[in-house]
Amino acid sequence: MSLITKKELQKQEQQLREAVKLALSLAEKSGATAEVGVTKVAGLSVSTRLEQTENIEFNNDGSLGISVYLGNRKGNASTSDLQTKSIQQAVESALAIAKYTSEDEYSGLADKELMAFNAPDLDLYHQVEIDVDQAVQLAIEAEQYALNYDQRIVNSEGATFNSHSGIRVYGNTYGMLQSYLSSRYSLSCSVIAAHDEQLERDYEYTISREFDRLDSAQWVGEKSAQKAVERLNPQKLSTREVPVIFYNDIATGLIGHLAGAISGGALYRKSSFLVDKLGEKILPDWFEISEHPHLLKQLASSPFDSEGVKTQDRTIIENGILQTYLLTSYSARKLKMQTTGHAGGIHNWQVKPNRLGGLETLLREMDTGLLVTEMLGSAINGVTGEYSRGAAGYWVEKGKLCYPVAEITIAGQLQDMYKNIVAVANDIEHRSNIQTGSILLERMKISGQ
Repeated sequence: MSLITKKELQKQEQQLREAVKLALSLAEKSGATAEVGVTKVAGLSVSTRLEQTENIEFNNDGSLGISVYLGNRKGNASTSDLQTKSIQQAVESALAIAKYTSEDEYSGLADKELMAFNAPDLDLYHQVEIDVDQAVQLAIEAEQYALNYDQRIVNSEGATFNSHSGIRVYGNTYGMLQSYLSSRYSLSCSVIAAHDEQLERDYEYTISREFDRLDSAQWVGEKSAQKAVERLNPQKLSTREVPVIFYNDIATGLIGHLAGAISGGALYRKSSFLVDKLGEKILPDWFEISEHPHLLKQLASSPFDSEGVKTQDRTIIENGILQTYLLTSYSARKLKMQTTGHAGGIHNWQVKPNRLGGLETLLREMDTGLLVTEMLGSAINGVTGEYSRGAAGYWVEKGKLCYPVAEITIAGQLQDMYKNIVAVANDIEHRSNIQTGSILLERMKISGQ
């Protein structure tokens, strides 16, 4: 059984656009302004365990959400049934809610002049016909490569292959109606290694909008096994202060805390340690972050945000100085600013490396310290910046990995951690909406034995 074709998907896209038009016209007839968003995802997900098929799932899910505004009063409703009657009921429900909500001077559609009336095509949809047998075989191959990698790989938590196509439609009573198709493919594998009754697990994955750009099943399987084996026989560390490297896929989370701290919702609620820091230096003077929402084929690319506001390239950090907040129309009005097109999240943040080499370069530069490759739990205070998380990784001496470590906690203040960043390597993690290399911090406190 093959997945939905592009022609069928385009037909559904047109049907969804008609549903949005209907909802908007009904709202307008009732004297309201409105915005409607529809998302629909269809695809295949298969999982295997110990080289046997465990689950096969087809999904075809979608929903329509409408926000209506009667003056400054807002009402929301949604429906997964896109028949005319259900859409009418959703509009009526939203209108009824709006009539009984309190007025909020900051609510309403984003400014008309900021809308993406001419949204660019970002080449986000790449159709490949993949049947169940092919999907299952890919997952099984990843497991086979993992299980055969080393005799210490004793069990598997399974492998999963996903292939999904999506449709996104947005419209509002300004006359904006835009839509686009997208695709996403992924393959992952997780295995368990054992030595002297001690077990360790790890995983690996690959993801892309283009099937042909996925890493091979062999790479996924062998990499997951390698990572699990290398974690065996971890040691504990005594409490100390040392330099710390956040491996690239962990470093994305470190930068993600920055995104949360400069988001409009946190700022107008005064629940961020970066309140009133716009235009101030919060990172080293060489540090730069830029945002590029219109990169072709990228996972975090989008022509407009969830309010229909056109996305655009932005400088987030320049010379260590905070250049912008991340604002929706609501938070922008609360802060007496203009929305930045970040309703729904960030798009392709790129952290500029300041080292030509990858992780090995940072290890040599650090000489002795901790390489963090996994985070466990979270105790982060967004108001004060207090940071404390369980971690695992490797102890490093003379620039070389000595032994794995586990059951430790790393702690600090985010505002200090950002200022104490020494280097960013060029081993860029491309699977996240934050694209960064590994990051070396001058010093952090490690709590262990």
